Amino acid sequence: MPPFSGSGSGSDPLLARDDAMADGGGAVDHRGRPADRASTGGWSSALFIIAVEIAERFAFYGVSSNLISYLTGPLGEGNAAAAAAINAWNGVAQLLPLLGGALADKWLGRYRTITLASLLYILGLGMLAFSTFLSSGSHHQCTTATAGGKNCTPSTLQVAIFYVSLYIVAVAQGGHKPCVQAFGADQFDQSDPKESVSRSSFFNWWYFGMCAGTAVTLVFLSYVQDNIGWGLGFGIPCAVMAAALVVFLLGTRTYRYYISSGKRSLFARAGEAFTAWRSRRNADRAAESTESSTRADEEEQVVASKSGIVAEAKAILRLFPIWATCLIYAVAFAQSSTFFTKQAATLDRRVGQRLKVPPAALQSFISITIVVFIPLYDRVIVPLARRYSGKPSGITMLQRIGIGMALSLVSMVIAALVEIKRLRVARDAGLVDQPKVPVPMSLWWMVPQYVLFGAADVFTMVGLQEFFYDQVPDKLRSLGLALYLSIFGVGSFISSALVSGIDRVTTARGRSWFSNNLNRGHLDYFYWLIAALSALELLAYVFFAVIYKYKGAVNQNIIS
Repeated sequence: MPPFSGSGSGSDPLLARDDAMADGGGAVDHRGRPADRASTGGWSSALFIIAVEIAERFAFYGVSSNLISYLTGPLGEGNAAAAAAINAWNGVAQLLPLLGGALADKWLGRYRTITLASLLYILGLGMLAFSTFLSSGSHHQCTTATAGGKNCTPSTLQVAIFYVSLYIVAVAQGGHKPCVQAFGADQFDQSDPKESVSRSSFFNWWYFGMCAGTAVTLVFLSYVQDNIGWGLGFGIPCAVMAAALVVFLLGTRTYRYYISSGKRSLFARAGEAFTAWRSRRNADRAAESTESSTRADEEEQVVASKSGIVAEAKAILRLFPIWATCLIYAVAFAQSSTFFTKQAATLDRRVGQRLKVPPAALQSFISITIVVFIPLYDRVIVPLARRYSGKPSGITMLQRIGIGMALSLVSMVIAALVEIKRLRVARDAGLVDQPKVPVPMSLWWMVPQYVLFGAADVFTMVGLQEFFYDQVPDKLRSLGLALYLSIFGVGSFISSALVSGIDRVTTARGRSWFSNNLNRGHLDYFYWLIAALSALELLAYVFFAVIYKYKGAVNQNIIS
C-alpha cells in the first residue's frame, strides 16, 4: 500500500475525522488528493463496506444468538441469570458505540476505527473459541450439553476467559458499529442528485445484506454449536472476521475520505462552553457592572459561540423524546434471542425423521422476513406511498418507525398467546414436571412472532438508523448512529433489570416466572407486561413524533 500523504494541510486522510462535508472540506482519495467521482465512492466502494458489515453481523450473531444455550448448558447457569447476563452484555455492547463514535470523530477517523475494531473482534472471538477447551471433564460432554449430553462443571479459568473474551467482542462492536454504516453512507455525495437517491436506498440495502448474512448465521452456526461443538461454533466467526478485514483493506484505494478542519470533538467543546457558562455566572454574582467585566463577559460569549456547542447540544437534545420513547421497543427486541429461544427449546423441533431444528435457528425467520420485505418496501410500498404523500421517501422517517413499533406490540401479544397454548399443551400431556421431554406442539407455532419482529425491524430499525444519521449535525454522524445503537443498549439494561427484579419478587412468592422448568414458569405474564408497556410507549411516541420538527424543514412534522 503506498504511503498516505495529505493534501494542502498535510493531514493524513485516514487519521482525520470523516466529517468534512459539514466543515466545508471536500472528499479526498487515499492519498489525500481531491476524490475523482468516477474512480472513488458510489456503490463500488459501498459494496466493500457492506461485505464487512455482513461478516461483522455474522460474527456478532454467531455469538449472541445462541448464547443463552451456552450459558444454561456448558456453563450451567439458570434461565433468569443467563437472560440477565446476556441483556447486560448486550447493553454494554450497544452503549460502547457512543465512545467509539466519539473516538472516531475526534482522533482515529472511521477507516482506522473500523480496522482496529476488526482486529479486536478477531482477538475476542479467538479467545472465546479457546475458552471452550478449558472446561473440566469430557470435552464432548461439555460441547453437547444443550443437545442432550451430560453437563460438566466449568472451571473458574474457563468462565473468566469466556467473559473477558465476550466483553472484548462488545468493545470491538463499540468501535465497529457507529463507523461502518456512516463510512458507507459517506461514499455517496448528498449534493449530487443521482448519488443522493442512491444514498437513500443504501440504508435499505445495507440492512438487506446484513440480514441475509444473519439468516445464514442463525441456521448454520446454531446447528454447528448444538450438534458439533462450541469451539468450532465460535471459531468460524473468528475466521470470517479475519477474511472480512482483508476485504475491507482491499477497498482502501476506492474509498472517499473527508478531512476535518481541525475542530475539536463535541465533548471538548462541551467542556469549553461549560467553563464559559460558569465564568458568566460568577461574573453575574459579582454585582459589578464595570466596563471590564462586561467586556470579559462578551469575550466568553464569543468563545461559547465559536465552539458551536449550544447549537449542537440543542440538536442532540431535541432527539431525546424520540430516543426515550423507543426504549421499550428495544426491551421487546431483546426477548428474541433469550426467552424466545428457551421457549423453542421445549417444543417438538423435528422436521422429517432425522433433522432437528436448533432452537436459535428460529431467529432466522426475522432475517428472512427482512430479506424478503425490504425489496418489497423499496420497490413497491415506497413508490405507492410517494404517489399519495408527494414525499421522495413515501412516508416520513418517524412514520416508518411508528409502524414498526405497532408491529412489535402485536408480536408480543402473539408471543403471549402462543406461550399460553404451550403451557396448556404441556399440562394436558402431563409434562409439567418433565422439562426435558419435548412438548407435543410444533415449533412452527412460534414462527408468526418472529416474522412480525422481522417486519417491525424493516420499519423501525432502518427508520431509526436513517433518522439518527440524518437529524444530527453533519459532523456528528458517527455519534448519531451511536445514539441509535444506545437505544438497544439501554433497552437491554432495562430488560435485564426487569428480569432480575421480577425473578426475585416471584421467587419470593413461591414460583419464578422464569423458572428453569419453563412448564412451571409464566413467560406469558412477562410478554403481556411488555405488550402493555409497548402500548403506553407507542402513545407517547405518537405525541412526540407529531410535534417533532425535522432538521432543515422547520414546518414539517410527522403529519402533513
